[in-house]
Amino acid sequence: MTLHVGIDVGGTFTDAVAVHDGRAVRGKAFSTPDVTTGILNALAGLEDLLGVGEGAFYSRIDRFVLGNTIVTNAVDEQKYSAVGLLTTQGFRDTLRIARSARDDERDPHRMAPPPEIVERNRIVEVPERIDSSGDVLVPLAEDALGRAVERVLAAGAESLAVCLLWSFRNPRHEQQIGEYLEARHPELPYTLSSSLTPVYREYERMVTTTLDAAVKPIVAQHFDQLAAELAARGLRTRVQIMQVHGGFLSVEETSKAPIAMFNSGPVGGVTGARLLGQHLGRQRVLTADMGGTSLDAAAIIDDEFRVLPRAEIGGLPTSLTAVDIETIGAGGGSLAWIDGRGVMRVGPRSAGSVPGPACYGKGGDRPAVTDAALVMGLLNPDYYLGGTVRLHEDEARAAVHRHLAEPLALDTDVAAHGVYRLAVSQMANAVRKITVNRGHDPREFTLVGFGGACGLFAAAIAAEIGVSEVVVPRNAAVFSAYGLMHADSVFSAVQTTPWTFAEPAADLEKEFSALESRAQEWFETEGVPEQHRELYREADMKFMGQIFEVTTRLPSKSFGEQDKDLLRGRFIEDYEAEFGAGTAWTEAEVLLINSRVKAIGRTEAQQITDNGGDERHAVSHREYVDPATGRRRNAEVHRGFSALGKAQGPCLLEERDTTVYVPEGAVVEVVDGGHFLIRLNAA
Repeated sequence: MTLHVGIDVGGTFTDAVAVHDGRAVRGKAFSTPDVTTGILNALAGLEDLLGVGEGAFYSRIDRFVLGNTIVTNAVDEQKYSAVGLLTTQGFRDTLRIARSARDDERDPHRMAPPPEIVERNRIVEVPERIDSSGDVLVPLAEDALGRAVERVLAAGAESLAVCLLWSFRNPRHEQQIGEYLEARHPELPYTLSSSLTPVYREYERMVTTTLDAAVKPIVAQHFDQLAAELAARGLRTRVQIMQVHGGFLSVEETSKAPIAMFNSGPVGGVTGARLLGQHLGRQRVLTADMGGTSLDAAAIIDDEFRVLPRAEIGGLPTSLTAVDIETIGAGGGSLAWIDGRGVMRVGPRSAGSVPGPACYGKGGDRPAVTDAALVMGLLNPDYYLGGTVRLHEDEARAAVHRHLAEPLALDTDVAAHGVYRLAVSQMANAVRKITVNRGHDPREFTLVGFGGACGLFAAAIAAEIGVSEVVVPRNAAVFSAYGLMHADSVFSAVQTTPWTFAEPAADLEKEFSALESRAQEWFETEGVPEQHRELYREADMKFMGQIFEVTTRLPSKSFGEQDKDLLRGRFIEDYEAEFGAGTAWTEAEVLLINSRVKAIGRTEAQQITDNGGDERHAVSHREYVDPATGRRRNAEVHRGFSALGKAQGPCLLEERDTTVYVPEGAVVEVVDGGHFLIRLNAA
C-alpha cells in the first residue's frame, strides 16, 4: 500500500489531497489560527473518504508534504517575535536607511519608510571589522561580544539576528558569535547571515537574516505542536515542507532557515500547473490561484517557472531566491468597501475563515467577493463544498445592499456585479505584471485557474488580458496541495564570488566545487538515491557598471578555459531574453557576482488512476447576473459534467468543491482525465 498526503494551509481553507495506490481523494477544512487544528480537521476528512481509522491512516502515510502560511501570515501582518540584531560598529541604522524607499509613482514627497522588523533599541553594534578582502582589521573580543549580547537580551530579544558587514567574505566573526551563543545561551534561537545567505548587498542580507530570526520562535512553536499531534496519531514518516524556491526540504532543514517557507503554499500550485502543462502539451502557462484571501499569479515558459534571485517579501527586498509569484488581496473572502472618495474598492482586507463572508452566517456582516457571487446567482447556496457548508443568500444580499448599494444609490444586483468586475480587473492586472511587464504577450499563453474561487473568475480574467484558452483542473479547489506531492526536494547553496573573464577559469571552478561538496553532503543527509540526484550550476552575472544581475545556467561539469566563450554567449542570450533583442552591451566587460549550485532530488510521485469517481450527470437551470453584461438571464447548470464531456456557454459547472462559469460564446470540454478546457469565442 502506498499513501501520499499533501496539505496546503491557506488564509481561509486548509486543503488536503491523499493518493492511495493511484486513487485520489480530496478534502477541505476551515483554517484555524493555530494552524494545527485546521490541518488535523482536513486530515480527518481524508480518513473518512478513504474509509480507514485514524491509527491505520497515519501509520500508513509514507510521504507527507506541507505548504503553509505560518511565515507568510507573520510577514504580511508584521507580527514577529521580539528579534534583536547584532551588527558591525557604525552600521546600526542600515535597516532604516534602506534603499530610499519609494512608492510605484517614484514621488520623493511620498516616500514611506520600510516596514519595521526590529525595534531600534534591540539593534546593538559589535566592535569588529573585516575588510572587503576578508582580512581582519579589528578582532572580535569576547568581553565586548558578551556586553553586546547582554545588552540586546536586556532589551527583550527572544531571538537574535547576526549580520556583520563583510561576513560573506570571511565568516569567522559571525561563527565566533554563534559559538558564544551556543555555549552561553543554548536556548536562544539565532541566525547568522554567513550561513543563511552569504552574498553581497548588506541591506538585503540584513533584511533576510533579521526576518529569518524574527519568525524562528513562531515557526518552532507551530511545528512543535504539529509534530507532537501527528506523532501521537501514529505518523512515522518525515514531514516535508515546501520552500519559496520551488522545492521541498525536510522539517529539520526548514527549521534552520524558516524564512524560506514564505509563499510555500502558492509555490505548490505553480509546481502542479507546470506538470499539468506538460501533460496537456502547453509550454507557456499562466497560473491564477484564487483562494479565500488572495490571488497568486505566475508564468511558466518552456516548462520552467521564473525564479527571482532577490525576492521581495512583505514589501522588503531580500537576498532569497524565489519563484516569481505576484500576489494581490483578491480572494473569495476579500471585503468590498467604499473609500473616502465614494469609490467602490475590493480588498486587500479579507474576512478570513472567521467570521468569513456574510453568507457564512458566522457573524460577518461586511460584503465579500463570495457574497457578491452568491447575490449574482453564480453560486448554489445548497451545494457549497458539496453541501457541507450552507450559504445564507439573504445575509449576503443584506450586506451588499447595506454597505455598497445603498450608499452608492445602486440596485443590489448592480453593486454585486461591480464587486465582481473590480475583482476581475485587479486580478487581470496581477497577471499583466508577470507577462506584459516582463516582455511577454499574454495571448500566447494558456491560463490555468485553480483555487476554490477561481472557477467563477478564470474565463473573465482571460478575456480581460486576451487569453483564448483556459484550463480549470479537475481538483482545482485543492490543486496546490496536489502540486506539493509532485514537487522535488531542492537544496540551494550560493556564495558571492566576484570573477571576470580575464581571470583564470580554475578560480571559478574552485568556488563551484566547494558549493557542490555542500550539495553532496545534503544528498547524503537526506538519503536521496544516486539515480534521483541532479546538480545544476548557476551564476548571477551583469555587465560591468550595472546594478542588477541576470541568472545564467552553466554546464554541469568542470569549468575550464574552453568554456568561457560558451558562458559569455549564454549570458548574452539570457540578458536579451529578459530585456529584449539588441539590449546586451556586448562590448562591455562581464562580471560574475554569485556562484550557485542547485541540488535536486527527483520525486517518484504516484500516478493517479482514479480521481474519486464521478457523479451522474444532471442538468438544471438557474437565473444569474451575467458577469459580462450585468443583466439577469438563465443558464444551464451541470453537475457531474465529466459524464457529458462538452457544452456551450453560458453555463455553470457545479463540482463538489468548486463552481466553474463558462461565458457566452465559449465552449467547454473535458480533457486528460477530467480537466475542464474552456475555449473563449469558440462557439
